[in-house]
Amino acid sequence: MTYQRQYARVWIPDPEEVWKSAELLKDYKPGDKVLQLRLEEGKDLEYCLDPKTKELPPLRNPDILVGENDLTALSYLHEPAVLHNLKVRFIDSKLIYTYCGIVLVAINPYEQLPIYGEDIINAYSGQNMGDMDPHIFAVAEEAYKQMARDERNQSIIVSGESGAGKTVSAKYAMRYFATVSGSASEANVEEKVLASNPIMESIGNAKTTRNDNSSRFGKYIEIGFDKRYRIIGANMRTYLLEKSRVVFQAEEERNYHIFYQLCASAALPEFKTLRLGNANYFHYTKQGGSPVIDGVDDAKEMVNTRQACTLLGISDSYQMGIFRILAGILHLGNVEFASRDSDSCAIPPKNDPLTIFCDLMGVEYEEMAHWLCHRKLATATETYIKPISKLHAINARDALAKHIYANLFNWIVDHVNKALHSTVKQHSFIGVLDIYGFETFEINSFEQFCINYANEKLQQQFNMHVFKLEQEEYMKEQIPWTLIDFYDNQPCINLIEAKMGILDLLDEECKMPKGSDDTWAQKLYNTHLNKCALFEKPRLSNKAFIIKHFADKVEYQCEGFLEKNKDTVYEEQIKVLKSSKFKLLPELFQDEEKVLSPTSATPSGRVPLSRTAVKPAKARPGQTSKEHKKTVGHQFRNSLHLLMETLNATTPHYVRCIKPNDFKFPFTFDEKRAVQQLRACGVLETIRISAAGFPSRWTYQEFFSRYRVLMKQRDVLGDRKQTCKNVLEKLILDKDKYQFGKTKIFFRAGQVAYLEKIRADKLRAACIRIQKTIRGWLMRKKYVRMRKAAITIQRYVRGYQARCYATFLRRTRAAITIQKFQRMYVVRKRYQCMRDATIALQALLRGYMARNKYQMMLREHKSIIIQKHVRGWLARVHYRRTLKAIVYLQCCYRRMMAKRELKKLKIEARSVERYKKLHIGLENKIMQLQRKIDEQVKLRESVGKSSIFFSSTVGKHLKNTLNFHCEASWNAFSLCSAADTCPVPTGWMHCMVGRTGVLTFFLFSVAEAMEKKLVEETKQLELDLNDERLRYQNLLNEFSRLEERYDDLKDEMNLMMPVVNYQNQVTFLCAFLFPSLFPFFTHSSASFCCGSGIFLDFLLFFLKQEPSEKKAPLDMSLFLKLQKRVTELEQEKQSLQDELDRKEEQALRAKAKYESLKRQELESENKKLKNELNELQKALTETRSPEVTAPGAPAYRVLLDQLTSVSEELEVRKEEVLILRSQLVSQKECNVLNVSFHHHHVSLLYFLNTFLGRQSPQDYHMLNEDGELWLVYEGLKQANRLLESQLQSQKKSHENELESLRGEIQSLKEENNRQQQLLAQNLQLPPEARIEASLQHEITRLTNENLDLMEQLEKQDKTVRKLKKQLKVFAKKIGELEVGQMENISPGQIIDEPIRPVNIPRKEKDFQGMLEYKKEDEQKLVKNLILELKPRGVAVNLIPGLPAYILFMCVRHADYLNDDQKVRSLLTSTINGIKKVLKKRGDDFETVSFWLSNTCRFLHCLKQYSGEEGFMKHNTPRQNEHCLTNFDLAEYRQVLSDLAIQIYQQLVRVLENILQPMIVSGMLEHETIQGVSGVKPTGLRKRTSSIADEGTYTLDSIIRQLNSFHSVMCQHGMDPELIKQVVKQMFYIIGAVTLNNLLLRKDMCSWSKGMQIRYNVSQLEEWLRDKNLMNSGAKETLEPLIQAAQLLQVKKKTDEDAEAICSMCNALTTAQVTKLSLLGLPALLSHMYQTSLTLF
Repeated sequence: MTYQRQYARVWIPDPEEVWKSAELLKDYKPGDKVLQLRLEEGKDLEYCLDPKTKELPPLRNPDILVGENDLTALSYLHEPAVLHNLKVRFIDSKLIYTYCGIVLVAINPYEQLPIYGEDIINAYSGQNMGDMDPHIFAVAEEAYKQMARDERNQSIIVSGESGAGKTVSAKYAMRYFATVSGSASEANVEEKVLASNPIMESIGNAKTTRNDNSSRFGKYIEIGFDKRYRIIGANMRTYLLEKSRVVFQAEEERNYHIFYQLCASAALPEFKTLRLGNANYFHYTKQGGSPVIDGVDDAKEMVNTRQACTLLGISDSYQMGIFRILAGILHLGNVEFASRDSDSCAIPPKNDPLTIFCDLMGVEYEEMAHWLCHRKLATATETYIKPISKLHAINARDALAKHIYANLFNWIVDHVNKALHSTVKQHSFIGVLDIYGFETFEINSFEQFCINYANEKLQQQFNMHVFKLEQEEYMKEQIPWTLIDFYDNQPCINLIEAKMGILDLLDEECKMPKGSDDTWAQKLYNTHLNKCALFEKPRLSNKAFIIKHFADKVEYQCEGFLEKNKDTVYEEQIKVLKSSKFKLLPELFQDEEKVLSPTSATPSGRVPLSRTAVKPAKARPGQTSKEHKKTVGHQFRNSLHLLMETLNATTPHYVRCIKPNDFKFPFTFDEKRAVQQLRACGVLETIRISAAGFPSRWTYQEFFSRYRVLMKQRDVLGDRKQTCKNVLEKLILDKDKYQFGKTKIFFRAGQVAYLEKIRADKLRAACIRIQKTIRGWLMRKKYVRMRKAAITIQRYVRGYQARCYATFLRRTRAAITIQKFQRMYVVRKRYQCMRDATIALQALLRGYMARNKYQMMLREHKSIIIQKHVRGWLARVHYRRTLKAIVYLQCCYRRMMAKRELKKLKIEARSVERYKKLHIGLENKIMQLQRKIDEQVKLRESVGKSSIFFSSTVGKHLKNTLNFHCEASWNAFSLCSAADTCPVPTGWMHCMVGRTGVLTFFLFSVAEAMEKKLVEETKQLELDLNDERLRYQNLLNEFSRLEERYDDLKDEMNLMMPVVNYQNQVTFLCAFLFPSLFPFFTHSSASFCCGSGIFLDFLLFFLKQEPSEKKAPLDMSLFLKLQKRVTELEQEKQSLQDELDRKEEQALRAKAKYESLKRQELESENKKLKNELNELQKALTETRSPEVTAPGAPAYRVLLDQLTSVSEELEVRKEEVLILRSQLVSQKECNVLNVSFHHHHVSLLYFLNTFLGRQSPQDYHMLNEDGELWLVYEGLKQANRLLESQLQSQKKSHENELESLRGEIQSLKEENNRQQQLLAQNLQLPPEARIEASLQHEITRLTNENLDLMEQLEKQDKTVRKLKKQLKVFAKKIGELEVGQMENISPGQIIDEPIRPVNIPRKEKDFQGMLEYKKEDEQKLVKNLILELKPRGVAVNLIPGLPAYILFMCVRHADYLNDDQKVRSLLTSTINGIKKVLKKRGDDFETVSFWLSNTCRFLHCLKQYSGEEGFMKHNTPRQNEHCLTNFDLAEYRQVLSDLAIQIYQQLVRVLENILQPMIVSGMLEHETIQGVSGVKPTGLRKRTSSIADEGTYTLDSIIRQLNSFHSVMCQHGMDPELIKQVVKQMFYIIGAVTLNNLLLRKDMCSWSKGMQIRYNVSQLEEWLRDKNLMNSGAKETLEPLIQAAQLLQVKKKTDEDAEAICSMCNALTTAQVTKLSLLGLPALLSHMYQTSLTLF
């Protein structure tokens, strides 16, 4: 052993675990006495080497080899490796069978395993031994195959300790033979062979402390076969029945099963006569104290036993007889004896058990009672009857019971053999030996001695076969071979059976008159003690001895050896039984002398072997009754020798049963007990011999006959030996795999199977070649016949077609000639009709046009005359009215001026001088005040010209101002009159008062005129507004009319003819239709008519007046231009409507804003003016002194302040009016503004002209003497400047908006550049990464846009809330102002208020959701929407489901027209088009998904808008308005539903075709978790498990494909529930395919593969989570696969593990769980081998 490396793993001895694993911590160097080791639990240890041997501890195999199914395949073959390998397979893998070369090692699991069913038998049938997992069926198949191939009898030797499972293994081997071979007759022999098992188990098996079904006898069953290797019969030999168990059982043990079965069935009617009871009632069944076996129903087993007896031909009467004898034995055990004295005893009278026994046996009670208590002694002269003691009586009773049971056992065996015997000649047989294993108990007696003796013989036979015979064979054949020392147990056998051996001394002691167990023990000590190393004496006992068996030392108690060896029964008791009236009982004892023994080897009727005869036990003639007295040991030795001869004449197959523990715990491994049995059964020696030897061998003639087919003719020589050598050198290149002996060829393991495979392949190739040739010949014959028939048919068909074609050509030519003349006639007639109609139309049209023109000229002439007279009258009336008003105004004004002058003169005459003193400089102040008033008046006039809506308000303010000035003048006048002493010049005062009055009058007149003008302009604006409304309504009516006309013209479109120039055509048509009006209808008027649509209206009016049959064909170009004009009008209307709406919104916002602000300011200024006026009035009334009104006085200052405030107020009002006016007119263009103000300017001049028109030039000068007109002109200039500034501000705002738009354009350009860069980067990526990157970018972009929109929404919400608050405040203030103004305004003023224009709300366009199309465009519609539509373009650039929506809109339009033919044609074309697309591109997933989504959406639209109540209740009222009204499309909905189901099924097929190649490679073969599995090695024992090469697909490929499917379905807008269903179907396909392949490939059933499958499934579940599809039910479809993966990884050691598996694998069937459990081991071992070879 040459290992010195660190970290090497070794095995070291351990007292508890036998061997422990450790790791070398330090390199070993030669000469080291101590090894530094570390145990698996982490403890460091110093291991001392043996100083004598210097032997290193054995190396541990790599983990990849642990769990091999053949121990000879291990790299290191030694005891710890074998023990560990068996333990791993038994505990971890739950595998009970393991090969050890030619030996099958079977470990008892102590529980039922589902590995023996019919499917398992069929799986092993016909398979080579190395191809399948180790199994008892594999050994049976090998024996059956060798019997058929080699024509040699076979034997299966099942050995092991008691409780190791020998009986079960033998039973399953026989079941295998019965199943695979069948029977040669109709007698169902195989069923009878199997039926013998229940009978023999019931009468020969019992419960022991080590086994619940322990065989208490040995049996060798020979199963006979005919030449066709079908079962024809069987024969059974039994050995050494344990009769002592009938009368005695140790604690926790039972008697034979048949007694307990009888007690359990005592209640049956047929058993009433047996008077049985509970098992605890009988002495023979209650001694062990354990009458019941857990899990065993004795009553049910009784039924099986009776059925087996019936099947084997034991009639019901014989069965009842057997049960009577057995019941009698039980009652005999209850017979009690009463002692009379020390040497005699008696049975109490009328003893019930004895009475029942006598009744059942049919014997006399007194006679049986007498001989149970007495015995007969015969001497030479006389015979004595001697009473016996109670102890001897009990022993005699028990001996009788044992003798009866033994004879009954032999009788049953004889009848079973008779039932299994066949009259057909036996060709060969397979023997199955099930004999007691090596036993050692606390108290070992004669039975254990015989059992261990038999095991010594079997072990010797095993050694002879495996070791001695192998080596001798090699040496005889001169095969190079190294002799191996092995344990030879021949000395132990000699100790037992040789002369003066133990059995010889025992027989000798039995012949002694006073022989006893003690004297026999002394003879043993004297003979063998200290002379034989295998014999020892216990230290503390003189009645026991120890023998060193091959398995262990066993101490035997000498007590009872002589009695059991003699097997003494009193002859008087036997005679009583023979005299029984019960006929079956005497049969048990008749001819007893002719029977060799109860354990006879060869009963009568046995068929000798066909090839190798086995010598039966020789019955010497003249046997005396003395020979019947042969001891049990002598009989057993003879039968054992015969068994050995039989086994040596057959090819043995060995099954070594191992008992894992002494407590019958399931799947519990006791290393000590296991290694003890491994050392005893020679497994390790078998490993070494089998690994180095040549187990297969053929003679040269046999090899030549078998493999002649592999040789070519030139290879066959006269020398068979040389021929075989030449062939083998070609077939097997490795010369170490075979050796040539003198007469045989020796092969290593697996080589014969390899040659058989080559032979089968060659035979198969030859068969295929023969089949190919024959099938080719047949097909050629068939082809020639078919070709000849086809040529004949083609000749006739082509002749017929030629004749038909000639007829067709003649008819076509005639039809063309007829059509030519017919069409010519029709066209000529149509032309004549059209020409006549055209001439008539022209005449009518021309006359109509001439008459109309005449009427128009007449009306114009009369209108001119009427207008002339009316205008003259109106001018005169206006002149008179104006003159009268002017004269009246002049009179009133002059009267007023005269009165005022008179008053002034009077006041001046009174106090002129004082007035002058008090008011020095007042004149200048008044002049300044007057100028300011004039300026304000001019400004007021200019403001009145620039505002229509607020002119009345300004006029009111001017009136108030004038009144204020008048009041101020009158106050000043009153002040002057009060100051009588003021020295003021009277002339100056009069002059000032006169001028003030004139000015006041003038301003008052101007204000009244302006008010009237404002009222007129307001009315004019209202009229203009109404006109605009009327024009808008007319425009709408015109549009509706044009639409109707357009629909009418569409019907006649096909009749129109194109003309090159439309205007010329119109002119020509008018001249043609209306010749009388042609001179007035010029080219320009025609152009005007064409542009405005007048001619179209007129033409339609005229055509409608004519009969339908006389309508002339219209022009196509005319119709197209009219249609274009209608479209332009619609666009213009829409743009105007949009502009109007936008301007109205801007005006309303500006108006509301400025009105609210200015109303607040006006309100504050009004309050201020009122307060100042009150203060002034108060000051003037309270102080009348001259100091008050003097310059600088408070009154004077108050007056000046009041004048200043008035001027400021006028300025503010002017600004308000201008600003509000600018906001109101912002809706119009600049030219409109200029025209408007020009109009107001002209109106003002017109007013002045009207007012002053008839004045003299002096009047003009008087009006303009202070520059009033100039002030008015200046006011207009200021208004224009203000408007220009506002225009500039608006321009600036527009520029700002333009800049912002440019900024947005720039940002969009930057975004576009960035998008292009990202696109370029994405194009460089692979397709999968490109899709992911684009999706990620799209998500980011949408997220940013969403955030921006949310921010804008928040800002809009804030603005809305703020405006709502302001609106509430402004509304409240406006209400207060209106209330205040209504209180101050008179009713007359209310009437004069201008009417503000009303905003006309825009009516939203009502979309009907219909698409109009023509019948002839249906094919184009189907072609563009269905046949040539690209799904990818629709999904990327358009909305999902666009074809479905368009088709439904077309259906709605057809329904609206109530055209059933159109609906039917559209739906039929749609369905056929979809089917055509799917048939053409049905294998494209994108196309199928796209049309599945659109078909479902189209179907949903038809259902939603069908008008049915079930669908309408979920719609909105608006949606219900769009429901179909004329047609019920339920049938088409059903057709579409069926089509959707077909598309879904096709989609699933496409999915399956795409996923099918990926699943096995991605889910099973690909190593998702790297490093778990490796590459499979070659050159080991044949195993079919293999790991497939890594495929091209991985799990990532599957997930990418799933992502592709899901993204395509989402892009197409597929219904989410439908997507979930598709995903569920995909996952079902993945799970089903993976699970099926897992069940069919045992190389995949490993722990590591389970780990990979679980990881792959977790990745699929993660994909479902990412796609929010966990509730789709797809995960549940993977549940069987998940449970299968867990089953490959779960523990299988205890009952709890089994229960856990049952609860865990609820989605798998029992067959699937069983198969996965069976397949799990080979795949695991294969996987381990692969990694091992990869490592080495």
